[in-house]
Amino acid sequence: MTRIIRDQETVRRWGADILKSKGMAREKRFMQHGDISCYRHSLRVASRSVRLARWLRLKADMRALVRGALLHDYFLYDWHEKDASHKWHGFHHPAAALRNASADFGLSPRERDVIAKHMFPLTLRPPRFRESWIVCLADKWCALEETLAVRLGLTLKE
Repeated sequence: MTRIIRDQETVRRWGADILKSKGMAREKRFMQHGDISCYRHSLRVASRSVRLARWLRLKADMRALVRGALLHDYFLYDWHEKDASHKWHGFHHPAAALRNASADFGLSPRERDVIAKHMFPLTLRPPRFRESWIVCLADKWCALEETLAVRLGLTLKE
């Protein structure tokens, strides 16, 4: 079994209820970076977070890591639409994602921290937990890949 398949199975194991939710279905309609939907971006970040934790041999709560990663951009709106409320999206969307995720799912303190702090240092409060730091890094890694893929005309494998 390849590492990518193993990482994806870990995401499905711990995030099954989230992946089947109506909110995640809505994420498929909103673009995140280029032609990557919020849903696909969230899956990529979750899988990359698992891979990063394993590669660095970090002891992490995989359930909190996966669930927080899947919900980190659960803001449920199209931030590309011309709307005054989207002007400071990068600063405000973690709070919107946390509010929506809290309404739809029972969240642990670690999951809440992952969602709230994934945009550090743009949001000033640093992550408190190892899982939050991992998702913060994986999110930036995926965002960079997705943005560069569009600009360079590349296709992402996962």
